[in-house]
This record gives sequence, structure tokens and C-alpha cells, in this order.
Amino acid sequence: MADRYPTSVPYRQAMDGYHTYRIPAVVMTGAGTVLAFAEGRRASAGDSGHIDLVLKRSTDGGATWGDLVVVATEPRRGTAGNPAPVVLADGRIVLVFVRQGPSATEDKIRRGQVAAADGRRVFVQVSSDDGVSWSAPREITGTVKRPEWRWYATTPGHAIELREGPHAGRILVPGNHSAPPQGSDNGTEGKYNGGHCLLSDDGGETWRIGYVDDNPDGYVNVNETTATELPGGRVYLNTRTDSTAPGTRADAYSADGGETLELPFRPQAGLTGPVVEGSVLWCGSPDTLLFSGPAAPDARALLTVRASGDLGVTWRPVHTVSGLPAAYSDLVRVEGDTVGLLFETGSFGPYESIAFRRIPIAELVP
Repeated sequence: MADRYPTSVPYRQAMDGYHTYRIPAVVMTGAGTVLAFAEGRRASAGDSGHIDLVLKRSTDGGATWGDLVVVATEPRRGTAGNPAPVVLADGRIVLVFVRQGPSATEDKIRRGQVAAADGRRVFVQVSSDDGVSWSAPREITGTVKRPEWRWYATTPGHAIELREGPHAGRILVPGNHSAPPQGSDNGTEGKYNGGHCLLSDDGGETWRIGYVDDNPDGYVNVNETTATELPGGRVYLNTRTDSTAPGTRADAYSADGGETLELPFRPQAGLTGPVVEGSVLWCGSPDTLLFSGPAAPDARALLTVRASGDLGVTWRPVHTVSGLPAAYSDLVRVEGDTVGLLFETGSFGPYESIAFRRIPIAELVP
């Protein structure tokens, strides 16, 4: 890869005792440390089984990385994953994530075949020392997951703390869930996917559910969702969807800090790509909204950063990482003039490594 875009690789397959690393999430702390989170999958690249939530820290802007640290586990060697970290204005890092039992799978959970103790449960941990150490996990499932919801996931990718407007200081974590089936359906059908967000107005102490968008009409099925704050505290949300709506992306806005949506999620056909997670990031000065995700229409490949100068109405490509396989990604403002991109990629498959690239903001402005 060209030196013009410095790129490092914090995670590679078969390193540090893990088969595969997936689901990247990245934040930059107040002290200037880049924190790269991922799922460390022990036995395979699969989405269930023994999976730990792991972290690597970089104190030089993502050029080099420290040792791998296990931040969260499921005590029975089940799954801990879907990291949603956020750096608060007071310097603390709040990490929201989910756990499930060792024998649980998404298919079983969506079918209602898993006991509550083995299903998707939600936890929070906090670091007050720049990500070096973390508090014990504290469960918040009871206040952020409706009893009827089956599948449940946070983001993936970074969460946000609102910095402007009447809800400044609020933490917002996008999430998704599946609703119980109707009639002869079994619950695995995509039309039962829905979106919501988790909100905290006291620095992560207490949590509640904000907006909910689920309607089993098969048009827009909200799935993995990412969010960013626009000027004045307005929130932009962008989601993955596999439905009858045009394209594979949908988006929405909230004017009240995530309590409600201005309109339900609507198709965003301007972001062409496969069904996959993506990331959004607002770059003030210059006022530009960024989206990262694969741009190949029918494959997880051709990772591309796209930019919008009109708050997400229209988009255009501004940076192509490569034509190689690539899947999930997360964007972060590293410095005043640089954006960081943490992303899954490989030469022969998208899950061979998780890499980190620095991109000058001047090259991303429409």
C-alpha cells in the first residue's frame, strides 16, 4: 500500500491464539491514544461460539500497536462482541457490548429456541485510564431490550456522545433487534429486523431505549446501524438493509437526540454496495459527512470512503482503499487534518486481517 496513506495491521488471522478477528470499532481518546476493538474468534470465523472482545492501543496515531488485551468475555466461553465504544467529554471511555451463551446461534435465537440466560444480553464497561484497564461488566439488558425482542446487537462500530444542542452530554448507541414472528413464520425472516437506540443522560450509569423502527412489511428492514452528530445536535443514522427497498442502505435523522426519528428509515440508493455494515462520521470544518463501506455492488470488496456535502442527501466516492476483498469498517477523527479507517480486508478473503489507514481530510472534501 502506498506510503501516501500510512497503513498498519493491528490484527491478523491466527495471531495471539485466535482463529479470526472481526467486527472493528475504533475511537481516539482525549490523550490521543487510538483504541482498536475487535471480536477475537477462537475456533473459527463464525459468528457464534467462543468469542472474546479484544483491544489494541496505539500511542502514535495508529502507526504501531501494543499487545492484545482481552477486555470482555462470556464466562462460559460463549460470545462477547459487537463493541460500541465512545469517548466522553470527561475523558472516560464507555464500552457497550453484547453476550450470548456458548451454544446459542443467531438462527436459534431468532426462532425462540434459546433460554433468556443464553440469549443476547447487554453489558457496559468503563475505563478511566485511557483504555489501560476496565471496570467489571455491568448488565443493562432489562432497561434496553424489550422482553419480546429475540436477536439483539449494538452498532457495530463506535457510539457517540452528543456535544451540541439541548441534549449535549447524551450517549447514543445504535442497535438492532428482531421481533417475534407472526402466523406461520419462524422468526428468521428478514422482515422482522428492526432498529432502535440506547440512550444515557448520566454518563453511562443508567440506560433506556430511544427511537424504535420496526415494521414487518418487508420494505426497509433496519439492521446494523451507525450514527454521527450533525451541527446543532441533530443525529444522522445509516443502516444496512436487505429488503424490497431500492439498494442495500437506508438512513434517517433525529432532531431530539435519538428519542424519535424525524421520519422512519428510508432507502439511500446513492450508496451502492453489498449487504454489509458501514460507518459514518461528521467532519466539521470542513462540513463533510463521510461513509465507509464496500462499493462492489454484489460482493464484500472495493472498500471506499464516500462523502456528502448536503448532510447525507447525495454522495460521491472520494477515497478507494483497494480493489481487494473488504467488509466491516469504522471511521474516526484522528487529528485535526486526518481521518482513520479501521477495516476488515485480505488478499483472498475479507476476514484475513483488520487494518488501519490514515487519510488526509483534505482529500475527502467533496
